[in-house]
Amino acid sequence: MNFFNAKSVTFDDPIAMLYACHGKVRRFCGQVAMLDGYIAEHGCNDVVMQAVRQIARYFNVAAPLHHEDEELDYFPLLLRYAPQAQADVDELLRQHGLLHANWSAVAAEFAGLEADAAYRPDAAVFKAFADGYAVHLALEEGLFELGKTHIPTEELARIGKNMARRRRG
Repeated sequence: MNFFNAKSVTFDDPIAMLYACHGKVRRFCGQVAMLDGYIAEHGCNDVVMQAVRQIARYFNVAAPLHHEDEELDYFPLLLRYAPQAQADVDELLRQHGLLHANWSAVAAEFAGLEADAAYRPDAAVFKAFADGYAVHLALEEGLFELGKTHIPTEELARIGKNMARRRRG
């Protein structure tokens, strides 16, 4: 792999940044989906706990910021230039609530693992979480593509600055 020619994703291209976040969500959801089987075979070991902590850090910090990026910046801007996306945006906003609820359920299972290495998490909770995101990401990425064709570059640059500022606190 040539690291010197790799294009880094920055908030100068907010749609690319939103896609990059989705890549992380997919990776972490894949780990969540595998946890139950791994724990059944290997028990709750250091590998599990390291994964649990990394997943929790992402969904407690980065994922809420990502949803704010969409809700406060991207979706309103998209609707200004592509009002035909309103029904999908409404559905995605509804799904954000479900995704947060699903994360709370996963976090509770993670707390059980933190408290007791013999704890057996509820595989259905993990599955609902991963499945919910799979549906959500597919719908949302269609709106990212819509934004690429309808939103002016200077408007995207403006929301990219908002997204970066949000992370600086």
